[in-house]
Amino acid sequence: MSKIDFKNEYKSLYSAPSKDFVLVDVPPLPYLMYDGAGDPNTAPEYKQAVEALYSLSYTLKFMSKRAFDRDYVVGPLEGLWWANDMGTFVTRQKSKWSWTMMILQPDWITADHVRAALSEVMMKKGLPGVEQARLEVLDEGLSAQILHIGSYDDEGPTLKRLHDEWLPANDLKETGKHHEIYLGDPRKVAPEKLRTLLRQPVKRIQ
Repeated sequence: MSKIDFKNEYKSLYSAPSKDFVLVDVPPLPYLMYDGAGDPNTAPEYKQAVEALYSLSYTLKFMSKRAFDRDYVVGPLEGLWWANDMGTFVTRQKSKWSWTMMILQPDWITADHVRAALSEVMMKKGLPGVEQARLEVLDEGLSAQILHIGSYDDEGPTLKRLHDEWLPANDLKETGKHHEIYLGDPRKVAPEKLRTLLRQPVKRIQ
């Protein structure tokens, strides 16, 4: 049984230079999603979200192997982030942030499969809040992205450059939520070596 790695299948979506922004065209993609708010370092809900998404994703992976004889690599954790005042992302006022944490799913996984996986995870693990996870298609379209190397708390200058300089200089305007794709595991990698893709859906100014 061959194993699909979606980071290779969608290579342009999971890679970018670290020096400057590039434009990518992101197709509609299905994700397991879990909504929440607050500082990801301290909010219990954030930990619940990540545990739920990974437990469900691995349950769906093994379900896919049994039902379809199709195996794949569970994708990296991703997140959509927003706030009433987007300046809080530059100043890193994390308690004011809202988020949707996500993991990409194969297009053959359906809502019925997710419901079955939810039942299995609740029966085996009883994770709090796991029933809040859902399967939803995210359609971002044209997006700017860059690879950030370093601590999450050092993203501020890059985001400021994107919104204050790069987008206006290229006649672009942000349209969707700030999207982060975590290519490094903060439990195993030093903060200065973490690799995070920063993505911003955009549209051209007419």
